[in-house]
Amino acid sequence: MKSLTDNLCKLRDQLRSAVYMPVCQLHIDVWSTTEPLTFIQRTRGKHRILSVGETWGEQLFDCAWMRFSSKVPECDPFSLVARIDINGELCIVDALGVPLRGLTNKSSEFAPSLGKPGKDICPLDPDHIQGDRIEIWGDAGFNDLFGSLRGEGRIETAELCHVREDIRALFYDFEVLCELLDEQVSDISICEKVREQMELAAAELETGFDRVAIGRAREIIEQIFNETRSGGKLTISAVGHGHLDLAWLWPIRETKRKGARTLATALRNTERYPGYVFGCSQPQLFQWMKEDYPVLYDQIKLAVAEGRIELQGTFWVEPDCNIPNGESLIRQILYGRKFFRDEFGKIPEHCWQPDVFGYNGQLPQILSKSGHKVFMTQKLSWNAINRFPHHSFNWIGIDGSSIPTHMLAEETYNSPAAPRSVKKIRDEYAERDISNHALMVFGIGDGGGGPGEEHLERLQRLKNVGGLPAIEMRSSEAFFELWLNESHLLPEWNGELYLEKHQGTYTTQARVKRYNRLCETRLRELEFVAVVAEWLGEKAYPTDALDLIWKEVLLYQFHDVLPGSSIKRVYDECNPRYETLLKQIEELTVDTYNAILETTNLPGGNIAFNALNWRREEWIKQDGYWYFASLPSMGWAQLIPIDNAGYEKLICSTDRLENACLRVDFNANGTIRSIFNKATCLETIGTNTNANEFRIIPDYGDAWDFDVESESNNVWKYLEETVVVPELESSCAWIDGPRGIVEQTYRYGESTIWQCIHLDSGSHQLVFNTKVNWQEKATMLRVAFPANIVSDTARFEIPFGSVHRSALDDSMVDKAQLEVPAQQWVDLSDQKGGVALFNDCKYGFRVKGQVIDMCLIRSVPHPKCAVIEVGDSGNTKSPDESIYTDIGEHEFSYALMPHNGKLDEATLTQYARALNSPIRVVKNKVGSTTSSAVEESFVSIEGHGVELSTCKKAEDGDGVIIRLVNLNPTNTEIAFSTALPFKHITEVDLTEEKNLAELDVKDGKVSLMFDAFEIKTLLLKKWRPEFDGWINEKKADS
Repeated sequence: MKSLTDNLCKLRDQLRSAVYMPVCQLHIDVWSTTEPLTFIQRTRGKHRILSVGETWGEQLFDCAWMRFSSKVPECDPFSLVARIDINGELCIVDALGVPLRGLTNKSSEFAPSLGKPGKDICPLDPDHIQGDRIEIWGDAGFNDLFGSLRGEGRIETAELCHVREDIRALFYDFEVLCELLDEQVSDISICEKVREQMELAAAELETGFDRVAIGRAREIIEQIFNETRSGGKLTISAVGHGHLDLAWLWPIRETKRKGARTLATALRNTERYPGYVFGCSQPQLFQWMKEDYPVLYDQIKLAVAEGRIELQGTFWVEPDCNIPNGESLIRQILYGRKFFRDEFGKIPEHCWQPDVFGYNGQLPQILSKSGHKVFMTQKLSWNAINRFPHHSFNWIGIDGSSIPTHMLAEETYNSPAAPRSVKKIRDEYAERDISNHALMVFGIGDGGGGPGEEHLERLQRLKNVGGLPAIEMRSSEAFFELWLNESHLLPEWNGELYLEKHQGTYTTQARVKRYNRLCETRLRELEFVAVVAEWLGEKAYPTDALDLIWKEVLLYQFHDVLPGSSIKRVYDECNPRYETLLKQIEELTVDTYNAILETTNLPGGNIAFNALNWRREEWIKQDGYWYFASLPSMGWAQLIPIDNAGYEKLICSTDRLENACLRVDFNANGTIRSIFNKATCLETIGTNTNANEFRIIPDYGDAWDFDVESESNNVWKYLEETVVVPELESSCAWIDGPRGIVEQTYRYGESTIWQCIHLDSGSHQLVFNTKVNWQEKATMLRVAFPANIVSDTARFEIPFGSVHRSALDDSMVDKAQLEVPAQQWVDLSDQKGGVALFNDCKYGFRVKGQVIDMCLIRSVPHPKCAVIEVGDSGNTKSPDESIYTDIGEHEFSYALMPHNGKLDEATLTQYARALNSPIRVVKNKVGSTTSSAVEESFVSIEGHGVELSTCKKAEDGDGVIIRLVNLNPTNTEIAFSTALPFKHITEVDLTEEKNLAELDVKDGKVSLMFDAFEIKTLLLKKWRPEFDGWINEKKADS
């Protein structure tokens, strides 16, 4: 029986080879450059005339304009196609340079199970016929779909071919049916009928592929596709997609060109195949099309209006969902929704995140409060150890919010739309007994491209094969409407969706993570003071500047940029942009503070501003003088110097730091052997252990993952590696006012670690300001704090909340959590006390066996970098530092705080925010001589547990948005008030588009009840007519 199937497969291959018959070779002119040129500039590059087999570029990501030409053959030119493969990517354009379709080399790297990614057929457009000549212009990239150079960049094919449409159709018949037999997709009786019909058709072709024989063979095959369907209740909805990473194995500039190639191809295919819907996500991509390809963009807008192209998701980009803070995730939604609404007049109601490395437990609340009805992913199918149990489920967030979630049953967004696709969905859909609907997302993705004709031809046939589930091409939004009718039957999943893979991305590319943290914290401060300045009537809110800054910050939060999994060039380009963005933020912030000083009746001298919504009491050194700053919530206070007599006596040496709260003892090697908490009379550090111990460990993983799992005992290899502690080279200590300081310098190999450890008078925190010159390859740097705590769980801050995770390593679920993400704090506590670790830019933690272990630096090969040396154990290494991530200078801070009892999450967050948001001191040179005020609060919150995460101008320009988050897992009540005049306060949803409740104001305060981890958004409208800084405010409103 197998031999019969083999013969049918051989016939299939013969049919494939007979579809296109070469007519003539194309003449090839190439104008090459290192960076892209526009169509008008296309002949400015280096000109060469090339032939098939010759290389057209010099280095990866080179560009070129190519002209393929020939005389018009005597036959009808529109019965011809051009067949072009340049071992790179090519965008075919019309006579005006407007993209028509994308072509991709067949040798592109791609998973074999997902099919072949090549697109090499270009139907002739009327614009290509110029009198008696054919001319085809294309914009070329010297790279394949996945940023590789294939076939040395040689031109593989460039020819005109005659098309046998009848053979093409029969080939796809045979392709689908051969796989149906190989995969045994249908039951035995149907497969037997299919084989019989195919053999009859094959018999008609024994003498050749003339048109009559092909016609008779197709008539026989048609009987298979007209069988009555009996494939059960399941319906598969199929939507085309071309997942496009906005940066990954290629630079951002190439992404823009990939977008044009992908969308142009999609447009042509929606015209050719009625009923086909292509889905595209990420407004940032549409924005680039609008800027760089305006005519193509107009075609896209028309296709969206006609339903041929579907807008998918609402996030500005598909961001990482562990490292950005909660406000960043909301801005992703706000900017994405605004773009789709303004440009297309519609907003999707689903969240589309197929390829993100895990999803934090606050996403259900964020999504449900921002107009989303559905969440879609497939990434959890990548789990390394424990298979995720569901495909359709109701995801319950840490606050109790629920969002129906569909994880693709085929477990890929690059479906080949083949019989094996249908079989996997039908047989492995976990909820198939309670759900009659599943989604198939088909096409070539990651590097763009999207579906080719092969996907659509297969689907046309699979829709009509008996014994298979029903298959319908429709939009994902239409699928979700059907599927939601079953959502009440679905199982529940509580808490975060942790991905048991890619844990290395919490640390890789440390600089980009630090830049992102700085942008997030400084943008929050800028928006707050800009609101105050405009409300006071002196300085307009910098809406346009903030929009541009935010959109670029959001771009770099893409799930291959911020996690550190892109090629080196991406970071060489985005890191300088971060520096520029931070400079712009700082200039705007300083200007705004100065405007406030000029407007208000503040005293002269040093004025300290607190952008956090709780009183802060900290030591500050300014202009050589020490101040004890006691600052009100979101306000200012005048700084008054304290003389030396006002300082607590400290003990400070290289062996010991001590104040009234803590006694810290150091080992001779620089590590800490004891942290004694005087309030509890308890030792913080575990017995016979060392804290603040730098650990240098071999790291033979890649940008995504640590080294592979050890098969012998189900642990990860880096846990078995020998730990090296760097040598303490020097140490010194001194007292500066209220601060005791121990400075240490460590050296390992060519690397240096410099650390300034300080303990302030009256403080419970030990702060570690750190600079590292890292020169090690295939190595990670970690720091560990063994704790004298007995607890099975540890707490970790996540965006807008926190979670408990296991501190054990007993079960397979525990082991799979090799490393876990956290925002600004981690805490390990028991009933006696606890220890918290705060950080200003780190995200990767391992808390097992009562040790808080923070990953600081990973030097692993950049993706796509060549390996030029092999390590002793076969692990890849290279002496070339340019190949490795994070070589060079790093700067970061962290702080350790022993505490009494179990501190609540809100208190931990307050300490963490203080480390990340230093008090800002502004010199008021023209202060009032009559002012008696020493402090003032612009915004105040009475009660505990709630953070004001955002104070910004409303999206429509009319009013101020205040975002409040209950940081604790318990209910709480607060009273909100502000010194800024307001008319009324309304609670709105996260999109600011839906009013939820008008709030009562009594004695200038608003009382608010919060559920656990609840997010509330308030809209304040202005009151007094004399403050007319808001451009949309009318004096008549007063």
